Amino acid sequence: MKTVVIATNNAHKASEIAAALPFESWEFKTLGEMGIASDPDETETTFEGNARIKALAARAASGGVAVLADDSGLEVDALGGAPGVFSARYAGEHASDKDNNDKLLAELAEVSDEKRTARFVCTLVFIDEDGSEHVARGTVEGRIGRTPRGDGGFGYDPLFWPDVFDGKKTLAEVPQNEKTAVSHRGNALRDLRSRLETVYR
Repeated sequence: MKTVVIATNNAHKASEIAAALPFESWEFKTLGEMGIASDPDETETTFEGNARIKALAARAASGGVAVLADDSGLEVDALGGAPGVFSARYAGEHASDKDNNDKLLAELAEVSDEKRTARFVCTLVFIDEDGSEHVARGTVEGRIGRTPRGDGGFGYDPLFWPDVFDGKKTLAEVPQNEKTAVSHRGNALRDLRSRLETVYR
């Protein structure tokens, strides 16, 4: 049995990853399930750089087993790509989702609807026991609304209107399975799976 440590304690994220990477004899465990305390400073300026920091820290703490880490966030074109890698702490180090959404809306208050284009980005870094690395990336394009809509999801989901839904609903208004089918993390996982299948299948 091959153990893959996911650099998170989010059980929902772990189950989503396990479902997307159904390799025979692989088992996925969170940091907590492995008894690992790992919370490195994310000092890089890119999603890939920060995902690699988390992956390497988890690998060192686990004694060298295979690890998978992700970093993701929102890029708004009118803000030069912000909040980007600072998405989770856009309004401050301990900001809530509402704090971040309120700041985003304030920053875009004078921006016209057609210029509120944005995308969610997710980068995954997988490092195997032998140190080999595989990087995958996924995005979902859309626009930022003017008021939050929907009770599902988290983060900026209530403000994000994916192009794939033709402007009819936000990411917070769709069930999880529908979100996974189009989301940045879902797209990144599908990319990673195709890369790994060339090695492990």
